[in-house]
Amino acid sequence: MSCGQEHEKEEMNGMKSENTGERSPEAKEAEGTSPLRLKGVAEKRIFLVRHGETSWNREGRFQGQIDVPLNDIGLRQADAVAEALKDVPFDRIISSNLSRALRTALPLASRMRIGMGVETDDDLKEIAHGLWEGRIAAEVEATYPGDLALWHTRPETVVMPEGESLVDVQNRAWAALLRIAQGKGETVAVFTHDAVLKVLLMNVLDCPLSSFWRFQLANGSITLLELGEKGWRIPLMGEAGHLGSVFGKRAEQKGL
Repeated sequence: MSCGQEHEKEEMNGMKSENTGERSPEAKEAEGTSPLRLKGVAEKRIFLVRHGETSWNREGRFQGQIDVPLNDIGLRQADAVAEALKDVPFDRIISSNLSRALRTALPLASRMRIGMGVETDDDLKEIAHGLWEGRIAAEVEATYPGDLALWHTRPETVVMPEGESLVDVQNRAWAALLRIAQGKGETVAVFTHDAVLKVLLMNVLDCPLSSFWRFQLANGSITLLELGEKGWRIPLMGEAGHLGSVFGKRAEQKGL
């Protein structure tokens, strides 16, 4: 059963919530005006990489758009990503403008042909957590009682104070992905963030935004999107074998 089918089943059973978390009209309009299938041209392959670990990831502190650098583990993860992808013939490497994503991309760029730099796109940056940024979960709960529980159960309904909603992130991230899909190069590496990756995958899979917590994508993990005559497909999601054990249980990020 697909996400879309499951959502329809909930509606039939009278379980539809007030806010379904469906894609926004802007995202749907972007789909309608941009090709979701490529005919007569080479297939597009887009490797999506979550940035390496930071100290705030380890502490369970909301980062959002604060520019937190990679820690030592994150730097090793960046090298591991580069080693895993070194034989892929990338035409472009694109990153969020936040340093934790950009620094994760640099080792791969150094292994590519001479002169390949890393492009940046502001629309690939992490969700703005607003006034939650810099705080751990307990601090958020103390200041905004009940909001964290809502974020964990109905994330599609939450707008971070002075920050963004998942709809906001999906609108800008999907537009960025479509620009990449329509742009030059057949094979592209994109370095970005957890919430961005999840909203993109939900759009490709036709999942409501309420599905946000069903995805677990580790720091340094690799996801592959392909776009061809049959539309979007996902041959690989959250691959982290290059970081250690393939089938070991992955640690949950603290508190978030």
